[in-house]
Amino acid sequence: MLELNTFSIAARCPRTGMLGVAVSTAVPAVGGLCSFIKPHVGAIATQSWVNPYLGIDGLKLLEGGMSAKETLEALLAEDEGRDERQLGIVDATGRSAAFTGRNCVDWHGHVVGDGFTVQGNMLVGSATIEKMAEAARLSEPLPLPERLMLVLEAGQSAGGDKRGKQSAHLKVFDTEEYPYYDVRVDDHRNPVAELRRVFEIAKQQVVPFIDGMPKRSDPLGHIPLQVTEMLLVPPQYRPGGCGGA
Repeated sequence: MLELNTFSIAARCPRTGMLGVAVSTAVPAVGGLCSFIKPHVGAIATQSWVNPYLGIDGLKLLEGGMSAKETLEALLAEDEGRDERQLGIVDATGRSAAFTGRNCVDWHGHVVGDGFTVQGNMLVGSATIEKMAEAARLSEPLPLPERLMLVLEAGQSAGGDKRGKQSAHLKVFDTEEYPYYDVRVDDHRNPVAELRRVFEIAKQQVVPFIDGMPKRSDPLGHIPLQVTEMLLVPPQYRPGGCGGA
């Protein structure tokens, strides 16, 4: 079992209903194990001695009508490893709940806010979570993807994982069953800063395409001509360019 000594946020936008998770840690490829989201259902961040089934099963419970708090209680009641888990849950109405097991590696803790949870373990200190919660509150008027990015940056600026840095991930769902944002850095010396770079490129080059993709209510979709023209040119000549090697 992999221990994800991590800081993360799970959140819902009160205006759009978007749901998302952003996370960073000092092991590679954190996004595939920590972030679990379903549109109109909820968002879950699972970490420490990570049990992905808390995310998988948690979404099923939320979809069945349980609140974030009820889902958290049901998951922990069935998990014999609960003392080593850390979990943050936000449901489709913005109710939130979090848990930090007593055997998580210090510093560990969480903050539950209005429509969000922030949590972390093996951190340099409590300032990481405190600054993340502050950023989540102050950035509430902003679109959820930008808000999650700012919260992750606040956590890194306040210290982050005490072992160092390696990977970061941001994932957001809007109304469709495919993600609206799904950007990740799997191995980098400064993963949160690199995630911001990729995030900005995605904002200019990918999101306009996703906005026009087929929807359940509109199977054909509509990609504006300027978007198709932009994507037909080499990456280095598009808005935001291409900063890869």
